[in-house]
Amino acid sequence: MLDFLTKKKPVVEAPAMQTPMPEGAAHAQLDKPDLMSVADAKAMGVPAMTELFKAHLNPGQLHFMKLLGFHKIKIESAEGMYYTDQNGRKILDFFGGFGSLALGHNHPRILETRKVFQDEKRHEIAMAFMSQYAAALAHNIAACSPEDLDMVFLGSSGSEAMEAALKVAERAAGPERPLVVYAENSFHGKTKGVLSITDGPLYRGEFKLLDNGVKVPFSDIEAVEAAFKAHPEIGVICLETVQGGGGIIGADSSYWHKLRDLCDEHDVIWVADEVQCGLGRTGRFYAFEHHGVVPDVTALAKSLGGGKCAMAAMIARRDIYMKAYGTPKTAMIHAQATFGGIGEASVTALETINVLYEEGLIDNAADTGAYLIAELERLKAKYPQIIKDVRGQGFMVGLEFHDFSQTLPAVLRPAVAMLDDKLKGSLSGFIGALLLRDHDILVAFTEYNRNVIRLEPPLICERSHVDQFIAGFDALLGRGIVAIVRDFVKSQVS
Repeated sequence: MLDFLTKKKPVVEAPAMQTPMPEGAAHAQLDKPDLMSVADAKAMGVPAMTELFKAHLNPGQLHFMKLLGFHKIKIESAEGMYYTDQNGRKILDFFGGFGSLALGHNHPRILETRKVFQDEKRHEIAMAFMSQYAAALAHNIAACSPEDLDMVFLGSSGSEAMEAALKVAERAAGPERPLVVYAENSFHGKTKGVLSITDGPLYRGEFKLLDNGVKVPFSDIEAVEAAFKAHPEIGVICLETVQGGGGIIGADSSYWHKLRDLCDEHDVIWVADEVQCGLGRTGRFYAFEHHGVVPDVTALAKSLGGGKCAMAAMIARRDIYMKAYGTPKTAMIHAQATFGGIGEASVTALETINVLYEEGLIDNAADTGAYLIAELERLKAKYPQIIKDVRGQGFMVGLEFHDFSQTLPAVLRPAVAMLDDKLKGSLSGFIGALLLRDHDILVAFTEYNRNVIRLEPPLICERSHVDQFIAGFDALLGRGIVAIVRDFVKSQVS
């Protein structure tokens, strides 16, 4: 089974100089490389997967997968709220692909829509022609968006949608106002434009990034006002409505209302990043709708693809868009990319939005999400030395643990406290690994505050799924921290 792993690539030598091939002569048949088939991939076992991941994907990431025990699992299928692994074990998905699975895994309406599209051999790439599917999707997105947020750019990823959002805003603000305000602990993507306003040393690395950013604390309106006054060259402010990587951090309604007023007063364009929190995750189509405000530009991605494809959208107020690209001379500056609005992805997103409303999933996110938060608050009261905070809305929930020393018996705290910074995230990792190993539950983590577990289950999540999660989580915390650490260490040596 692993024979292909021992084979070496053939050495490619420069071809010898050849005389031109006579006209009409047959071209020499190329040798086929040692390729794997789809059937080979499906049949691959965990050892082979591990070797190929190490050889061709990300050897360093494998280290963390091993710590969490994720490297032992091969997912064979997925449906609704559950993965099924190579042993037939059902794993409850409270991770949700960082918010990419609003409809759960392999929603039947999405599968049928894509099958019909394929069976009828409909067109995919319509660069030379208008696409009825892209046009209909843009209409649906505009119909779900408040006020005059009705000009849509279609792409494939959240980073691409946010790049489009920044570009339309910068064009509309004008060349004399190139500065962009962004927030501490922000995450807007990994492509270089949005990476420049992503506040994470890990992701920023040592890349040469744009130098037109002005950083402010998140949810600090006085800092925003001071920045606007100090830098009249500011033309754009870009903020996540809910910071996902920052640990599920929101701001109260008064902040957003004051921000809207400040942007109007200083003629600054507000870009709201809804890539993770949009599409019903918080109990409204957009998270900013909870606050009764409307940004100038926003972006969606992740769940827009229905869990089956990559789809993203930038949505701008019409006057902003027209100022940026509204003439024949400027229309092609940022027109659709090759795969922007590709046919099958567009019909998938079309059906996704219809399912959200017709199956009441946005309302379910609000109602069942409130039940989840209430149950977590109950556990917080039960385990106050372990759980520091529960926050969020709908099915975008952050569960923060105390620093490690604070969870230990009082006699041990002083000695361990000096290690808290180094141990940040360890408890989240222990609990995440043991939830998967012992209770068949998958959860996610956050980039900046490593003491936070984020819960972003599909919007099809029912109370019975919440009860399953709560029961497993309660049983795990009930062991006590010392036992949790001991059990995790045992899992690393077994």
